[in-house]
Amino acid sequence: MSRRPETLADAPLGRESAYPEHYDAGLLYPIPRAANRAPLGIEEGALPFVGEDEWHAFEVSWLNARGKPVVAVARFRLPADSPNLIESKSWKLYLNGFNQSRFVSRQAVIEILERDLSRAAGATVSVELFAVDDEALAPRRLPGECLDDLDIAIDDYTPSAEHLCVGDEVVEETLHSHLLKSNCPVTGQPDWGSVLIRYRGPRLDREGLLRYLVGYRQHQDFHEHCVEHIYMDLMARARPERLLVLARYVRRGGLDISPWRATPGEHPPTPLRLARQ
Repeated sequence: MSRRPETLADAPLGRESAYPEHYDAGLLYPIPRAANRAPLGIEEGALPFVGEDEWHAFEVSWLNARGKPVVAVARFRLPADSPNLIESKSWKLYLNGFNQSRFVSRQAVIEILERDLSRAAGATVSVELFAVDDEALAPRRLPGECLDDLDIAIDDYTPSAEHLCVGDEVVEETLHSHLLKSNCPVTGQPDWGSVLIRYRGPRLDREGLLRYLVGYRQHQDFHEHCVEHIYMDLMARARPERLLVLARYVRRGGLDISPWRATPGEHPPTPLRLARQ
């Protein structure tokens, strides 16, 4: 059964909301990250990782100065050290407010988005706007080896770090799975995704890793915190020298979220989008 966290007491998620007729920055609903990080042992102001939350918005439109509609796809990047994330339905409602609002230029839209989102997140948010047929949005494949063909029995659908085991050999490899699924912490609706793990350290047992990842199947949490949960468990159990955890969630309501967390100095692959995003 889903429950509504106290941090979402006043959020629009799961409630009837009037379709915004005009642009309104007040629709954005920030959620402090600290409350969800505390149970993972992550102290505010002392993050054990670097990273970003990359969002794509596929339903972005506004009117130009003469009233003609403009459409675009937006890419947003929120730094992992921002005090707040932004609740996704409030973000969608905010973007819908642009639909019948006039702006003098594309750059003006970018500047307004960066200003409003940065205020809500408490840190600088970068914004890019793409034409809907831009080649930069073409789907690609995750690098590395896929775990999904492993023939294993699974009967545990809650995250358990006990499944994470390592050997003595130190390796450097990239693994991924498309079997990631978690649930919205409020509505209980499924959030489907793919996860990539790149590391240097003691070799991870692949069957155990896949069991662990499938364990999120009934777990209720935000996308960003699921990635941080995976990162912290891998660091605690495997103690790799370097680690990158990246999840690319399927879009819902015209938005997809792709958080990544890594040891300092690590970076995700070239910006990519999967076919089902």
